[in-house]
Amino acid sequence: MQLDHFSVRTPDLDAVRDFFVDVLELHVGDRPPFKFPGYWLYDAGGGPAIVHLIGTDKAPGDDTGAVDHMAFKGEGARYDEISAKIERLDYPSERRTVPGAGLRQIFVTGPHGVVVELNFPPAA
Repeated sequence: MQLDHFSVRTPDLDAVRDFFVDVLELHVGDRPPFKFPGYWLYDAGGGPAIVHLIGTDKAPGDDTGAVDHMAFKGEGARYDEISAKIERLDYPSERRTVPGAGLRQIFVTGPHGVVVELNFPPAA
């Protein structure tokens, strides 16, 4: 099995879209004409949509189970750039380094309340 995409339900659709576009550098792309509002977000490298956003009037977690976090792998050489950008965007965040691995991590909490983990291997 391979992860295809994940969906986030939110009453604040545009703010959550902006979070994923700003932090993960995803872009809004084609989406079927469903009868409910939403966005499909794509990685700049191409391929299928990896994040589906679904507009709802319910509070997060009212109709689905809890998700603790989702993780993405970044380029090690871009850690400082992405870290500074997140600081400027003023999203709550925490930085860690995995002991013994040198993997640098940034945990960012979006307006949807879900934490996004960004992993950056040591730069070559």
